Amino acid sequence: MMTVIKASCPICGDVELTPRQVRLVTSNVPERSYYSFYCDGCGEQVRKPAGDEVIRLLTVGGVVAERLYVPAEALEDHQGPILTWDEVIDFSAWLDTATTIAEAAAAVRG
Repeated sequence: MMTVIKASCPICGDVELTPRQVRLVTSNVPERSYYSFYCDGCGEQVRKPAGDEVIRLLTVGGVVAERLYVPAEALEDHQGPILTWDEVIDFSAWLDTATTIAEAAAAVRG
């Protein structure tokens, strides 16, 4: 017997899905966890947040969870101007002039 997962499409209303039709992404940052599916009725992709209870119900229902790991650096508050592509290219070219990373670091201090 195939598990039936009931979900809701904002256009079509209630829909029934198989576990293979549902994508579940869990994250170490809970507010970034979600599930999604393509609605057969309208063809739209539906994406909704997935809290602990939704994750539990979907995995018990046979949905295989994908794990998304967000590194702490991505969550830090960043201040100051955003790097431009020109600055990245200049930095890359500068790194090419150093034979070792230690030499490049020493050049910055000097």
